[in-house]
Amino acid sequence: MKKSLLVAGFVSLMSTTAMADGVGVSMALFDDNFLTVLRNGIQAHADATGVSVQIEDAQNDVAKQLDQINNFIASGVSAIIVNPVDTSATQAMTDAAAAAGVPLVYVNRQPINIDTLPDNQAFVASNEVDSGTLETIEVCRLLKEKGKDTANVYVMMGELSNQAAVQRTADIHDVMAAGKCAVTLNIIDEQTANWSRDQAQSLMTNWLSTNTAFDAVIANNDEMAIGAIQAMKAAGISMEDVIVGGVDATQDALAAMQAGDLDVTVFQNAAAQGSGSLDAAVALGKGEAVDQKVWIPFELVTPANIGDYLAKN
Repeated sequence: MKKSLLVAGFVSLMSTTAMADGVGVSMALFDDNFLTVLRNGIQAHADATGVSVQIEDAQNDVAKQLDQINNFIASGVSAIIVNPVDTSATQAMTDAAAAAGVPLVYVNRQPINIDTLPDNQAFVASNEVDSGTLETIEVCRLLKEKGKDTANVYVMMGELSNQAAVQRTADIHDVMAAGKCAVTLNIIDEQTANWSRDQAQSLMTNWLSTNTAFDAVIANNDEMAIGAIQAMKAAGISMEDVIVGGVDATQDALAAMQAGDLDVTVFQNAAAQGSGSLDAAVALGKGEAVDQKVWIPFELVTPANIGDYLAKN
């Protein structure tokens, strides 16, 4: 692998200073509960295996993330791991790494060019077709258990630039279309809250102001589910009267489930995705072949099996 020699003047201008022969990691955002677990998974596995990693925060900025990747390349890293800010903007990242001959591993968020990745690039994540499907089918089951034949639901979507948000929302509609829902779902409204607890709280507050009767909230992730719960509780709504679902099984979500507020989530093994992405990056850096798609299974989490997941994140 060709390594670039950095002169001191160039080093002083770089925002990323990854060590040569180490692995450069660009995370979409540090200030996110799930991505923090993923990032910690990478760091913990690196510490355990003696791999040098430099982890950078792209702060949800596509241009900043591309700069980080270019800087990693210039500094001579053996491989790069990217958790994309915008999955529709990954082609430029793939091209930059490919042109430099530096292996690249996408983690958690599926790149738009997933089917045309070069041989020295890979994707490690969980299959989003399973996430929203598991969540929705369980929400449907719980609604039926409450005696509903038809249910009004709100849907909270993640960032629309993320493939996960698009797929998890599509999963809801696919479950309905395939007749896999135990009740008939009437989606009152579906809007994005950008994976954010605060934005979800505001969105739920706006929905509540319409005084429209509803039975469930299906959120693309736990943070939005928690934001919706906070808004409903502030409005005096009993959580026994509403079914709320999320995805990720974060510690905050599990606490909400223990409190009786969150009814269902789906465990996405962030730590395993992190360690898996590092294993793939190290292997590619050594010139070894890896599967281009490495799937870490999703798992349904309910109050009945929550004990199995309390120590996993």
